[in-house]
Amino acid sequence: MPSHDKDDASMKVAVMGAGAVGCYYGAMLARAGHEVVLIGRPAHVEAVRARGLRLEAQSFDEHVPMAASTEPDAVRGADLVLFCVKSTDTEAAAEQIAPHLAPGALVLTLQNGVDNDERARSVLRDHEVAAAVVYVATGMAGPGHVKHNGRGELVIAPSARGEEVAQALRAAGVPTEISDNVRGALWAKLVLNCAYNALSAITQLPYGVLVRNEGVPGVLRDVVAECLAVARAEGVTIPGDIDAAVAGIARTMPAQFSSTAQDLARGKRSEIDHLNGFVLRRGEALGVPVPANRLLWTLVRLLEDKPARA
Repeated sequence: MPSHDKDDASMKVAVMGAGAVGCYYGAMLARAGHEVVLIGRPAHVEAVRARGLRLEAQSFDEHVPMAASTEPDAVRGADLVLFCVKSTDTEAAAEQIAPHLAPGALVLTLQNGVDNDERARSVLRDHEVAAAVVYVATGMAGPGHVKHNGRGELVIAPSARGEEVAQALRAAGVPTEISDNVRGALWAKLVLNCAYNALSAITQLPYGVLVRNEGVPGVLRDVVAECLAVARAEGVTIPGDIDAAVAGIARTMPAQFSSTAQDLARGKRSEIDHLNGFVLRRGEALGVPVPANRLLWTLVRLLEDKPARA
């Protein structure tokens, strides 16, 4: 297990929005000796308080002791806040934590979408906010129980505490890179999410099964091409080989259901407005046609509204 000298290297870390992503990274830091508090829903908080957080990873399965709270003021005194709320809740959650943030705290946005750091920064004007791009396959298996299905890398924007935070994450077993082109990396992740999330949600299939079905590779190509056209119109440079990255998702995360699929299965509102819906809005604003993204956004929204109409 990774370890830290608590006297000089330990940080106080708060996870605002302790879902699967926040719990995974929070637990990895807690295992490494950092003081971590999860801020989440009551049933989850009660389970963590009673038994610790069960982290069912690929190489271990253990209960990780850590604090948990339902209240945003639990960020008080934190050196690092992992900001993991849904994109739809960004401004509201930022307002909730704003009065309680310590001077010098770094708020790291671990969220889907490309503009959450800007939206959080518009509220947290007196605090440092940095974007992170998350590449991890996780899911909640029950209150106080997160299952890790693969990967776990982070790419984070430069900041005053960025190197300190990156070193702590690496020492905790989280591969972490600091990049000057996080905007491009966020767009790369957005392309992956637009390609897979809605299709996984509509079909309720994991990525590995999804891509083996007739017609799906062509749909993926169409969605990706539209996203790249919008990115070019925005003047965004997307790093790496995006086609290889799209193909790699199904190979490296074959059992993973998208977060959108998980939301729909639980009857919750998804982040589709900040994924395919974001590409749709920017495409319309820039005069770039995006019919495949429009269709996927529309179908997910119809499925979200279906229970209310039944």
